[in-house]
Amino acid sequence: MSSKTLSLSYSSILMFALPMMVSGFIQSVVLITDSAFISRYSVIGFDAVGNAGLAYVTFFIMLMGMSDGAQIIMARRIGQEQFSAVGQQVTAAGLVLIGLAAFFFTLLQTVVPTIIQGNALSAEVAELQGVYLKYRSFGLFFAMITLLLQALYLAQGRTRLVLSAALITAGGNIVLDYLFIYGIGVFPELGVAGAGLASALADALGMSFLLAVTLVSRMNRPYELFQKKRNISAEVKALLKVGTPLMLQGFFALFTWTIFFVWIEQMGQFELTVSQNIRSLYFLAFVPIWGFASTTKTYISQYIGAGQQESIPLIQRRIQRLTLIFLLIFFHGAIIYPRALISIINPHQEFLAESSAILQLIIGSILIFGIVSVYFQTILGSGNTVASMTIEIVSVTIYMVFAYLFIKVFKFDIYYVWTVEYIYFGTMGALSLLYLYFFNWKQKKI
Repeated sequence: MSSKTLSLSYSSILMFALPMMVSGFIQSVVLITDSAFISRYSVIGFDAVGNAGLAYVTFFIMLMGMSDGAQIIMARRIGQEQFSAVGQQVTAAGLVLIGLAAFFFTLLQTVVPTIIQGNALSAEVAELQGVYLKYRSFGLFFAMITLLLQALYLAQGRTRLVLSAALITAGGNIVLDYLFIYGIGVFPELGVAGAGLASALADALGMSFLLAVTLVSRMNRPYELFQKKRNISAEVKALLKVGTPLMLQGFFALFTWTIFFVWIEQMGQFELTVSQNIRSLYFLAFVPIWGFASTTKTYISQYIGAGQQESIPLIQRRIQRLTLIFLLIFFHGAIIYPRALISIINPHQEFLAESSAILQLIIGSILIFGIVSVYFQTILGSGNTVASMTIEIVSVTIYMVFAYLFIKVFKFDIYYVWTVEYIYFGTMGALSLLYLYFFNWKQKKI
């Protein structure tokens, strides 16, 4: 197996990032489709699935944080030509992820619905959130296997398999949503419950594909996957050291956004529905950002592992330029035809004007995020995950303070409430740059 690191040419960066972006685009289309189905079935159901979906994603992102830790370690081992250690990390990560999935599943089935009922303004919305989570939470067991194998392939730079799994998940979710929400043919009409069940089953489809390919692929043989391992405790320790801060970082980021939407729900149903429209379309903007985030982590980790730290500034500049270009490609509709985009999510006319205005308001914050995310992901790729967690915690704390002031104290209109996005991304960018400039982060060993 070649020890050559990934090429720094624009074409090579794009070959890595594009499948991840297409994968993210497909998932965004699924989110938009889910929202479109539910909004036409029930406005209250639309609000419930939006908020419950954030609760589920909070735990999913925590699993992803741990798998990101595994990806960083695997990429470093590949850069160091320690190929058998990759297989050891896969085993260690599998053990950790299945334990986390079981724990998170229990929370989503028991504790989270109780918390929702105790804080929601609408009892009906709260009840439907519990119904959705009852079915959706099963997806964690399929997602943890997908995330584990995705980490393996991203560490290698084999993004097309990740894309294929996403296509299967997305296609399955769209079909199953249609069947289970409305009840077509022999399928029962389950409404909100159907949305949760469809998403969980779609996760199972994508996972099955990725697992089957992994079991038969000859390209994985150098990594000695699924063989009896020694010294797994050392690999578990290494993963927990790198992955736990990432997991907590993901929790704080999504949990605070969940609280943000709980506060908005307490403002009123109009404000909540408008904000759910924005939330759904936000994921379109995240398509290139997430795609290049995975690219940044793998490139930085491989190049540090190979002792080529001098190439990091070039990696950053090229990924930033590509991120901005693709942000304009994916999110240009927010500038040119925001009402048309909103109407895809929610066709009800009373929400279009305010939703469109907010969508145009947050464009600048998304562009800022596209730039600063590369600096933030550099810290992650270097393995300095405690530092990245600290930056995240400080950023979300400042974000929540201003959100509380805007919503609870000053009682701003929902339009001005959304300006907190500039505060969050601006803080994250400033702290990331300060860390990269003043600290010796390139020599981190994992």
